[in-house]
Amino acid sequence: MDPMALQKISYGMYVVGSVDGDKINGQIANSAIQVTNEPPTIAVSINRNNLTHDFITKNKVFSLSILTVDAEMTLIGHFGFKSGRDINKAEGVKYKKGRTGVPIFLDSACASLEAEVISSVVVGTHEIFIGKVVESEVINANEPMTYAYYHAVKKGKSPKSAPTYIKTEEKKETGNMDKFVCKVCGYVYDPAKGDPESGIKPGTAFDAIPNTWVCPVCGAGKEAFEKVK
Repeated sequence: MDPMALQKISYGMYVVGSVDGDKINGQIANSAIQVTNEPPTIAVSINRNNLTHDFITKNKVFSLSILTVDAEMTLIGHFGFKSGRDINKAEGVKYKKGRTGVPIFLDSACASLEAEVISSVVVGTHEIFIGKVVESEVINANEPMTYAYYHAVKKGKSPKSAPTYIKTEEKKETGNMDKFVCKVCGYVYDPAKGDPESGIKPGTAFDAIPNTWVCPVCGAGKEAFEKVK
């Protein structure tokens, strides 16, 4: 069986949010679908170890913010590779509260949905929540990001908690400069490409990067990187 065939299934990129009292949380998700039209229902697949899962389980509400192709990798890293148990996911991002109290995350979002859970099913490491849509909004006309675009253009990786995560080995290409991989999110620093958005020119060896540089996806420091073997 070739597990890479699963990545040919079409997905989007979303921030799923939920609430517990005065606390809010959000996480990246790619497995979300519309289930029915009348009544309008949607389903999301959430890792059972995630804080968002705990919030949805307890309070039976969630939001879905649909990300656009211009979403920064730092935004995806904030929601996809960091836990709400360690940081405040509301800090530094734009959001508003929906009619059920859930956060509607607005940064780089073209539309949002708000749902009340009507059913759920546990499947291994994940739980699928089916929710009746109680509110929806088109925020702008920007193009939504597909999961294929995230991988091919953004060069993004899947967190280990994602339902689409596949364990693969990063192979080192021939050359006189080594690649380094972030142990937190899987981002690979390629000296041939550098990190121009952070001021690191192509052709810059990893050892020559300033110690103040951080992973452009999850914000981890250089100490979180190891050489690709």
